[in-house]
Amino acid sequence: MSVPNPHDIQWRKSSRSGGQGGDCVEVAALTPAIAVRDSKNPTGPHLTL
Repeated sequence: MSVPNPHDIQWRKSSRSGGQGGDCVEVAALTPAIAVRDSKNPTGPHLTL
């Protein structure tokens, strides 16, 4: 599986993230995988599943 450029990934905030600005994750569809990252650290690492 090739790894996409993180700058080309279209992230969205998970609907399960709290609206208070606390525990938030962002998700992205990477066919055939998904990526998850911490919205408070968007330039940090992400997990690809």
